[in-house]
Amino acid sequence: MSTARGPLVLGLETSCDETSAAVIDGDNRVLGHVILSQDEHAVFGGVIPEIAARAHLRKIDVVVDEALAQAGVTLEQVDLIGATAGPGLIGALLVGVCWAKSAAFALGRPFVPVHHMEGHLFAPSLEDPEAQPPFVGLLVSGGHTMLLHVPEWGDYRLLGETRDDAAGEAFDKVAKLLGLSYPGGPEIQRVAVLGDPKKHVLPRPMLRRNQSLNEAAYFDFSFSGLKTAVVDLTRRVGHEQSVGAERPNIAAAFQEAAVDVLASKTMRAVHATQCDRVLIGGGVAANLRLREALSERLGAHGRLFHASPRLSLDNGAMIARAARFRYDRGDVSGFDASASAGLEFPGLR
Repeated sequence: MSTARGPLVLGLETSCDETSAAVIDGDNRVLGHVILSQDEHAVFGGVIPEIAARAHLRKIDVVVDEALAQAGVTLEQVDLIGATAGPGLIGALLVGVCWAKSAAFALGRPFVPVHHMEGHLFAPSLEDPEAQPPFVGLLVSGGHTMLLHVPEWGDYRLLGETRDDAAGEAFDKVAKLLGLSYPGGPEIQRVAVLGDPKKHVLPRPMLRRNQSLNEAAYFDFSFSGLKTAVVDLTRRVGHEQSVGAERPNIAAAFQEAAVDVLASKTMRAVHATQCDRVLIGGGVAANLRLREALSERLGAHGRLFHASPRLSLDNGAMIARAARFRYDRGDVSGFDASASAGLEFPGLR
């Protein structure tokens, strides 16, 4: 028998290659949570959209049933249903949105579409009640790299973003270049521990010491040039010796360059906003070197908030939490709402 205090929120996440469902209660406690990562994509070295959508269709009923069972509640006891409506792979998104809308309609419950990246902002607060605004937010995933100032929930002031590749995409592509498996982020981290980050010098794109606050590039990111530099390095090393032997050193050099850019830009935001509270979210936020670098630079007087590796992944718990926030603000959608691969970030300015 569940001891949950309502309202009970069911959150669904199907934006990419994780099928996830979670139930949280009125105190934002996670009562049941299931994340099923798709292994169908490993052989391709990246996510295949059609395969992802079909995998979600096969698994979503089982995932929801297990999350409800863990919570000790039935679907009929759920008060509110939220689902990731974007951004993401449109076929994958539609699976979660259609399931959530159908269930909400059948039960006469509200349906709340959730922006995936807003969900990532809420993830740390599920484990740390102090992970609240104001803070500087760094969102780093396979599809996004954004730097925000968040004075309060729902007010997201965009400081900078990537002009090309996302940080997570760069990790995945470099991992593939080095013959590592997908997803690349954990593999790069695992191998980099064995290498010397100073053996190879890689560029820090859009990071110059003489940049001024008035320059558009001051807070922005770029990872395509760094990725190209790794391509050139592997070719050069391959002519001289085995790339495999140098794999740890190349991985370490790449990780250090990417982390240096992310941490440096974040600290620029800390100084510009005079806010020494930093929250990181998204899959790349699980990178231990990134957490270490930010903690070192913030020092004893700053605060760094991040979720556990499990909640740094795409997950239903963060979607349920964001859905609860939107519901409390009255942001409930009709059943004509749909998914959008390019969904606008609500409250972003």
